Amino acid sequence: MSENNPLVAIVGPTGSGKSDLALELGIKLGGEIVSCDALQIYQELEIGTAKPSPSARRLVAHHVMDCVAPSQDFSAADYISLAVPAIEDIRARGRLPLVVGGTGLYLRALMLGLFDGPGRSQTLRDRLQAMEDRRGPGFLYRLLARWDPPSTARIHRNDRVRLIRALEVRILTGEPMSTRMARRRSPIDEFQVILVGLSPERGALAERIARRAAVMIDSGFTEEVRGLRERYGDDIPAFKAIGYREALDFLDGVTDIDRFRDLLTLATTQYAKRQMTWFRREEGVKWFHGGGDEAAIVDEVLDYLGTVLPRRDLELMHAKTAP
Repeated sequence: MSENNPLVAIVGPTGSGKSDLALELGIKLGGEIVSCDALQIYQELEIGTAKPSPSARRLVAHHVMDCVAPSQDFSAADYISLAVPAIEDIRARGRLPLVVGGTGLYLRALMLGLFDGPGRSQTLRDRLQAMEDRRGPGFLYRLLARWDPPSTARIHRNDRVRLIRALEVRILTGEPMSTRMARRRSPIDEFQVILVGLSPERGALAERIARRAAVMIDSGFTEEVRGLRERYGDDIPAFKAIGYREALDFLDGVTDIDRFRDLLTLATTQYAKRQMTWFRREEGVKWFHGGGDEAAIVDEVLDYLGTVLPRRDLELMHAKTAP
């Protein structure tokens, strides 16, 4: 890690104001935004992903956005291959990289690196699942505890998906997943990563999410989804996302507009809770109660960054944006 290469990562749940904060910091600190959002990576997904407006993207450059077609799969490894060069280029031009988004897996891959694991074996996964069904709950956890104790320390005994993946790695490679993960190297380890988190009060966040759902629908979200379906069909990766599934049900007549709005709000709220659970586990995050007075939040974050960014770097960035 180098204090000469600062990088600010803004995290938090959907609807917390991350994009607005990033835009203000980009303007005031001479920064450029690198999206860390698994949906904004897709072209043609505009309303449902709450992409920044064209005017916002003219004010501050945005990267790793609109990169692949909605029909394409996209992984954390793909994200790394696009985000790291963008971050390095921003810094090489003397700008401040601002990594912004709610996809915790992508951020963790940036900060910790990806481990060298084998491909997935559905046959093996089915066998492990059948063993658990036959021998009873807890069998997979006990098996992993014998083979890879450090992994059981971080995987809940009821989390079958992660238990099976850890066992899959151990069986296919002959090496514990924890050992392989220990060899990971962050692709941005030469950067000083400064983590800023927005954690709105629950009621304020609920109001923002409900308002966002209503705006999305009023702005033509269902028409966007109808057009995507006509061009690509129903079975595309982008439609696995929250909001798009609910929109498809509405288009199919499963729900009416009021029920659609309620389900969209509920699904987004539940997703926001999962995001907060994920990000609360990240070490080193400086939390701010976003969602209230947005101008005050910007000032608080700027004050904080003034204490952790290299002074010379901060002055340089202020100079770049001075009139």
